Amino acid sequence: MDTPLSTIAVVGLGTMGTGIAEVLARAGHEVIGIDISDAAARQAVAALEAATARAVRRERITEEERGDVLARFRTFGDLRAAAEAELVIEVVPESYDIKQQLFRELDAIVSPAAILATGTNALSVTRLAAESLHPERVLGLHFFNPAPAMKLVEVVSSVLTAPPAVEAVTALARSLGKEPVAVGDRPGFVADGLLFGYLNQAAAMYEANYASREDIDAAMKLGCGLPMGPLALLDLIGIDTARTVLEAMYSASHDRLHAPAPILRQLSEAGLTGRKSGRGFYTYTESGSQTVVPDALTPQESASEAGGRTVRSVGVAGSGTMASGIAEVFAKAGYDVVLAARSQEKADTAKGRIAKSLERSVTKGRLTAEARDETLARITAAGSPDAFADVDLAVEAVAEDLSVKQQLFGTMDKVCKPGAVLATTTSSLPVVAIARATSRPQDVIGMHFFNPAPAMKLVEVVRTVLTADDVHATVREVCVKVRKHPVDCGDRAGFIVNALLFPYLNNAIKMVEEHYASLDDIDAAMKLGGGYPMGPFELLDVVGLDVSLAIEKVLHSEFRDPGLAPAPLLEHLVAAGCLGRKTGRGFREYARR
Repeated sequence: MDTPLSTIAVVGLGTMGTGIAEVLARAGHEVIGIDISDAAARQAVAALEAATARAVRRERITEEERGDVLARFRTFGDLRAAAEAELVIEVVPESYDIKQQLFRELDAIVSPAAILATGTNALSVTRLAAESLHPERVLGLHFFNPAPAMKLVEVVSSVLTAPPAVEAVTALARSLGKEPVAVGDRPGFVADGLLFGYLNQAAAMYEANYASREDIDAAMKLGCGLPMGPLALLDLIGIDTARTVLEAMYSASHDRLHAPAPILRQLSEAGLTGRKSGRGFYTYTESGSQTVVPDALTPQESASEAGGRTVRSVGVAGSGTMASGIAEVFAKAGYDVVLAARSQEKADTAKGRIAKSLERSVTKGRLTAEARDETLARITAAGSPDAFADVDLAVEAVAEDLSVKQQLFGTMDKVCKPGAVLATTTSSLPVVAIARATSRPQDVIGMHFFNPAPAMKLVEVVRTVLTADDVHATVREVCVKVRKHPVDCGDRAGFIVNALLFPYLNNAIKMVEEHYASLDDIDAAMKLGGGYPMGPFELLDVVGLDVSLAIEKVLHSEFRDPGLAPAPLLEHLVAAGCLGRKTGRGFREYARR
C-alpha cells in the first residue's frame, strides 16, 4: 500500500465512473476504464473528449495537454485489464451481489498490495470487504456528482480497513484538488445521510398534497439558498437510486424519517425514475434531458381564483428586524406604510433602522437618493396599532409567542376597518389559532417572510381552513407587487421550509452526539457535497439554538414522530445559555464584538 497510485482502474463507466475517470486522467494518472458495455465505454471516451475540448476553448488547458489526457484514458471490456492497477474504484450498480462478485474476481486479478475502493453511498463497506480475501485493503471512496466539479470525497473506513490504505486514498483525494472527509461505515455516510432524509420528507410532503412540486422546490431554493429544489434533485439522482439509499438507511436506523415515501416506490416501479427515464416528479423533453416541459400537473398561469381586494396602505406591527424589513419592502414598492410598535420611541427606532438600510443601498448604488427619500416619506411611525384604522392590509411581526400574537390580533380586529386583510408572519405557530382571536377569521392568513426581508425573495402564503378565497388572492397579488415569490402551503407546523430544514439540522446534531463525525467535517460535507451555502452547525449558530429548539419542539408536538424529537445536545446547549452567535457561543465559540 506504499506504492504510488499512478495507475488506477475505474470499473463501471456510467455518469459517475466517467466523471471520476476524467478527474484522474486530468490529474496525470493512467486510467483503465472497464465496462461490460461497449456503448458505455465509447460514451465515456466521447464525454472525456468533449470535456477536454471545452477546457481548451476556455483556455484552461492547451491542445497538447488535452492530447496527453486522452492518451492516459484507455477502455476495456474485460476486468482482467485491472491487473496492473494500484487502486481499483468500482462504481457498478448498488447491489451487494454485483459488488461482492466484483471484489471476489478482483482478488484473483490485482496485486495483493492494490487497494479496492467502492463508490457506494448506500451499502455497507464492511459487508463488501468481508467478501474479499484481503478485507484490510477495501474501503469506500465516495465522490459526488458531477465528479469533476464537486469538491467533496468521503473516505469510508470499515473496522477491517488498514490505516495505510486510508492514508493513501486520502492523499490521492487531496492531490486531485478534492476535500476528503473521513467517515465511518454506515448507510449514507455524512452528506447523503443528511441529504436523503430531507429529500424523503420533501417527497412525502408532495405525496400528501400539502404543496405543489413547484412550490416545494422554489421554497427550498429561495428560502435556504439551495442550488436545486428537493424534487428536482431526486429526479437528477434517480428516484430508484434514492429509494435504494433510503432502504439501506432505514434498515440501519429504523427511523421513520428514512422509511422511503410510498411515492418513491410507485414512481420507481412505474419506470418513472427521473431525468434518466424522461419523467419522474417532473417531465423532461427526452430520456437523459435536463429540460423540463409542461405536463398535466404544471400550474396554468391563466387559471386564477377570485379577484383580490384592493390594497393601497399597509400596517406593520412590531419594532424588530423583521418588522422594519417588511415595512421597507412595502414602502419601496410604493405602498403607504404605518409602522406601529408598543411605544412611539420603539417605532421611531425601527424607522431609523430602515433609514440606515436605505442609506446602505444608496452607498452601494442600488438605490438613488431620491428613491430613498420617497420610500422613507411613505412610512409613518406610530406608537400603537390604533393607527391601523385605515390600512387595507395589516401584517403582524411581533414575538413568536401565541398569546402575544392573539392579543395583538384581538386589538387589530377592533381597530382595522371591515374588509382589511390581517396577516401573521409566524414561522411555526398555528395560523388558525391566531385567526380565532378575531371575529373575522376568514380575513386572516399567514404571510411568512424570511430574514432579511428586503433581500429574501420567498414568502410562504399560509391558508387556514377558514381563510376566504379573495384574501388568499389578495396576498398572492401583493407578494408579486413587492417582487417576492409566493408559495402556497397549508396551516401546519413548519410550513414548507422549516418542516424540511429543521429535521435535517436535528439529524446533523445527532451525528455529532453519536461521535460519527466532527462539526467541521459535517459542515464541509454539506457545503462541498450538497451545495449548501452554510453547513448545518454554521446555520444553527446563526439562527439561534433557542429558536431552533423551539421549532423542533413544535414539529415534534405536531407530527408526534420520534425522529423529530429535539437532539439532547441541542437542549443541553440551550439550557447552558449557549445560543449561538448572539451569545458568543453555540456549537462553536465566537469573538465578542
